[in-house]
Amino acid sequence: MPVLSSLSRSFSAQLCAALLGLASAAIPTGAALAQAAYPAKPIRLIVPFPPGGGTDMIARTVAQKLADQNKWNVIVDNRPGAGGNLGVDAAAKSPADGYTLVMGQTSNLAINPTLYPKLPYDPLKDLVPVALVSSSPIVMAAPANSPFKTFADVVAASKGKPDALTLGYSGNGTVAHLAGELAENAAGIQLRHIPYKGAAQAMTDLVGGQIDLYMSSVPTLLGQVRNGKLKVLAITSAKRSSQLPDVPTLAESGYKGFEAVTWFGILAPAGTPAPIVAQLNKAINAALQQPEVADKLRSEGGDVLGGSAEQFGQLLRAEVPRWARIVKDSGASLD
Repeated sequence: MPVLSSLSRSFSAQLCAALLGLASAAIPTGAALAQAAYPAKPIRLIVPFPPGGGTDMIARTVAQKLADQNKWNVIVDNRPGAGGNLGVDAAAKSPADGYTLVMGQTSNLAINPTLYPKLPYDPLKDLVPVALVSSSPIVMAAPANSPFKTFADVVAASKGKPDALTLGYSGNGTVAHLAGELAENAAGIQLRHIPYKGAAQAMTDLVGGQIDLYMSSVPTLLGQVRNGKLKVLAITSAKRSSQLPDVPTLAESGYKGFEAVTWFGILAPAGTPAPIVAQLNKAINAALQQPEVADKLRSEGGDVLGGSAEQFGQLLRAEVPRWARIVKDSGASLD
């Protein structure tokens, strides 16, 4: 009898354990519940630049559509400073729970790791790509009364005459600066560089003829082009801009394969659960497919991208070493 009693107790214990295991498997953990209910609170989208700029406009356009389509509360949080590094670092060091995102771009993700000797984050290790949003080309502009009509005219005037022409851009190490360097190297010319602290003074000097040429994103000078004060000689994207359809690309101008654009994408802290990344990616792609969103981005000279998180990751892994070489070859340094 003691033996049977012992066996009975053992069987009962095993049965209880099995039932508890089944119950545990049937009831989601706190983490699983939180993930299933995502988002259960506001999502913060960090913009690492001041309000009113191109990156801010793109972020607010996408954030508003995410809120409208999904009934989410998406808050845009401007965190400017250090060429975008402060905002990206704040995102990288946030909890990896899907409630903090950042609108990154070529400069702070692909250029700054080489330009800044002590960057506080590693874009390939500390962040996870969520979705590409858009890209914007760089253009070479001149005053409306300039004798130059094409990039070929600039090359002809500069061949064998180093520093004969001046080229302005906003900030050392920016995409505009490095795109200018690439164009010079491709053409075998040397221009005299005039870095500006911002676009406002540069636009004044360009319209007034104090500088010969200026490298810039499309939105910065589109208004001055439309009112007849500036003209665009070339564009750095692989295809022509819908906003400047008559302007040839540098690739069309004889420099095959030339491309240097600013791309924008949303990222999350490394370790953010894959299901949340997938959910965000799906929602962002749906927002980008809405005509009003696409029209807004194109009106500012950009092209809508989208795609999978994996595609964004592939681009990032290719762009970081590519721009590292460009920064080193150019000798670019901080202002």
